[in-house]
Amino acid sequence: MKVAVAGCCHGALDKMYETLELLQRRHNVRPDLLLCCGDFQAVRNEADLHCMAVPAKYRHMQTFYRYYSGEKKAPVLTVFIGGNHEASNHLQELPYGGWVAPNIYYLGYAGVVRYRGVRIGGISGIFKSHDYRKGHFECPPYNQQTIRSAYHVRNIEVFKLKQLKRPIDIFMSHDWPRSIYHYGNKKQLLKMKSFFRQEVENNTLGSPAASELLQHLKPTYWFSAHLHVKFAAFMQHQTNSKEELPKATKFLALDKCLPHRDFLQIIDIEHDPSAGDSLEYDAEWIAILKATNSLVNVTQSSWNMPEKNGLHGKWDYSASEEAIKEVLEELNHNLKIPCNFTLTAACYDPSKPQKHVEPVHTINPQTTEFCARFGLTDINDRIQQAKEEGSVRGEYEEEEEEEEMDSTGSAEEPSEYNTDNSGLSSINPDEIMLDEEGGDEDLSTCSVDPSPDHPPDFSASFSDIRIMPDSMAVSSDDAMDSTNEELEKSGVSKQVEEKSLSERPLKRICGSENGNTGIKKIKRRNQAIYAAEDEDKTE
Repeated sequence: MKVAVAGCCHGALDKMYETLELLQRRHNVRPDLLLCCGDFQAVRNEADLHCMAVPAKYRHMQTFYRYYSGEKKAPVLTVFIGGNHEASNHLQELPYGGWVAPNIYYLGYAGVVRYRGVRIGGISGIFKSHDYRKGHFECPPYNQQTIRSAYHVRNIEVFKLKQLKRPIDIFMSHDWPRSIYHYGNKKQLLKMKSFFRQEVENNTLGSPAASELLQHLKPTYWFSAHLHVKFAAFMQHQTNSKEELPKATKFLALDKCLPHRDFLQIIDIEHDPSAGDSLEYDAEWIAILKATNSLVNVTQSSWNMPEKNGLHGKWDYSASEEAIKEVLEELNHNLKIPCNFTLTAACYDPSKPQKHVEPVHTINPQTTEFCARFGLTDINDRIQQAKEEGSVRGEYEEEEEEEEMDSTGSAEEPSEYNTDNSGLSSINPDEIMLDEEGGDEDLSTCSVDPSPDHPPDFSASFSDIRIMPDSMAVSSDDAMDSTNEELEKSGVSKQVEEKSLSERPLKRICGSENGNTGIKKIKRRNQAIYAAEDEDKTE
């Protein structure tokens, strides 16, 4: 089957679907499935806009609300993960995943589903070490801290995904797995995005948690977005035993959804012809959710996941064949995800703008039904209970007390990962910068509006054969980036990152220690990634 993959959508659903329809009309290419790698921006109304961590000038309604209201329907089944510029209050309603509109499915904080026999997994958000070990405690209305921390990846989601044993066909993350740039044309990447050089050379660009998942899951395909540049890589995984067959991952990062940008990729995936056209639950994933339900945490307290270190009575939460069989029996072997989309908020009405509406914490009936069906904890219901009991510290506390907690508490919390870009300066690197100097480079390779004279180049698309496509070729100058020696270096780097906490506790680095140069580079990176809309339109 044909799968279309998109990068950061930024709410431009009309543009994305129109491009797919244009491909069908002009080139007879009709995708069976659309995947979106974050910054989807499922904004229903003005209250949702205020829950996006972006400056006011970027808060535009875009077109998702038309699909939410039923005015329009997605012409192709769409599955997406969350990024770092989302209506977090909306996505928070569906921690285990669910429909945000008819035919548009969100994978949740982390999730695995099946479509036509193809196994698709993903993790939402971006990595920040100071929030990684916390629970999902945030709820609207957010303050200046929680509007950002709400989309930060948590260790419990990574732990759940690491319990998977069966092969994954496709995996999505918003930020790139750390070190993946060593397995593609790094020279070309740095030519297009020269301000990545310091982070690439220091091996701090990307998510260490995603890198850990990449090495554990070894999916056939891994798709990411976030950095607004198209980049391909091919990673050959090391085998754990002589009996294990070699595995490789084809990685692709997508550009953002803009005119004159190559933001869509079409790939051919082998599928099960006998499987139906419905999106389905994954039995192993459901069994893992049930097994890890006792680990749910809705507090700001930092904690480690169970591991085999003598401190935990149980550390293996993977699903046994018996547990998977029980899930199948519970569902009568009918894994179809019910089409139970429900409106949970008023939809935007252009004729009746409501600029001062406040977001509220909502418990979605889809989540209630899902938790009741599988005996799981409704995270939002637990947050509400904890909030009423006064045990959750969030937006309802004094802002001064929250800031003191952030500067004296979480900064000194140890983490299993030694570095975090957010510690390089006082500037939040995942926030869109207000300054606009140094706009984004034009990295276009073909128009998103294909013309008869310039049809889209599908020769660079991945196929399901085990031969590395030309789009993934590594230049001769950069050949060492994809060798086994580099793989070993990445393994050494990972081991260094996972040294004992007692040997190297995490410290937040202040701007004065790095000097003004370090601050300027982080600022430049954001200015280049997030160009103003008027600049985008002139590209």
